[in-house]
Amino acid sequence: MPRVRIGLYGRSVDDLPPPTDDHAIRLGDFAAYYGEYRVLNRITLDVPARRVTALIGPSGCGKSTLLRWFNRLNDEVKGSHARGRLEVLGMDALARDVDVVALRRRVGMVFQTPNPFPKSIYDNVAFGPKLAERLAKSDVDELVEQALHHAALWEEVKDRLHEPALSLSGGQQQRLCIARAIATGPEILLMDEPCSSLDPKSTTAIEELIARLAEHYTIVIVTHNMQQAARASDHCAFLFQGELVEFAPTVKMFSNPARKETEDYITGRFG
Repeated sequence: MPRVRIGLYGRSVDDLPPPTDDHAIRLGDFAAYYGEYRVLNRITLDVPARRVTALIGPSGCGKSTLLRWFNRLNDEVKGSHARGRLEVLGMDALARDVDVVALRRRVGMVFQTPNPFPKSIYDNVAFGPKLAERLAKSDVDELVEQALHHAALWEEVKDRLHEPALSLSGGQQQRLCIARAIATGPEILLMDEPCSSLDPKSTTAIEELIARLAEHYTIVIVTHNMQQAARASDHCAFLFQGELVEFAPTVKMFSNPARKETEDYITGRFG
């Protein structure tokens, strides 16, 4: 598989220096609000670098809100604000002068429902890099091919790059969205229920892709599917009523949870 460039600087994921810290994201007494309503309360959590961390918990517990703070997508929600410590790749992500555009280039996002642009397969992947910098067509061609390879989609679409992205199956569209996120050069990939709208075969393909991508990227995934969390993640964070109940290696959490609330949730007693 070709080596995928990171961002617009010609680097391969294999050329990246090792993380300066064992953790890509650090939270301390982090609280998030919609207006006066507190969604998250005193979250303290270190997300390991180049691993898959799953955020689990019942609906309304704050999983997606937390995920979206990692690249400041909650800025788009009126009345949304946060307090406490949130460091992303060594940056103070809550600082007033933080460059949110630069942050989002380093922290990509894949959403619950595949959302390809109404453009060609090629243009979907090329859109972000071409928007950020003037590139020669040969460089764009290379970047598109590499990103599609890394998203395990190249062999399926290499002869139809200029066909509409919406002609792809749901699973292919989701992998295209992953390729589009990779092409802009992130070091972290956020995935909000990336398999919830997919069939079992496509879900398996995405989970296998996540495992491969974790060799090079820090991945944080929100999922309601406990089997998926057990299969696809290295660590799990269990949230309940806006608080972090337990954070542990996935194997430990599913075999010997430290808290009864965790055991009750992962065994299906509530949620």
